[in-house]
Amino acid sequence: MATQTLPLELPEDLVTLLGSPEEAAARAKEALVLELLRQGHISQGKAAHVLGIDRWAMLDLMAQHQILSGPVDAEEMRREVEELERFAQMDQADQAN
Repeated sequence: MATQTLPLELPEDLVTLLGSPEEAAARAKEALVLELLRQGHISQGKAAHVLGIDRWAMLDLMAQHQILSGPVDAEEMRREVEELERFAQMDQADQAN
């Protein structure tokens, strides 16, 4: 998956509250991914992949942030299945190389 680095400006006192610039960046990334998940723009699998965590940790994180863990409707279920199939194909391609 291609990535892109984005500049993020925060007041110094907020960075201090979070401990370090690295922690602030990690928390901002997590918040963005969770919001995309909450809005249904990405799947749980995609969110877990982007955050570098397994599915169980993703479910725990979702519970902490009160994000529903199941598909809301048939369309969301279809997208989940398609996303899992894409990840499985990527994993198979990675293992072949």
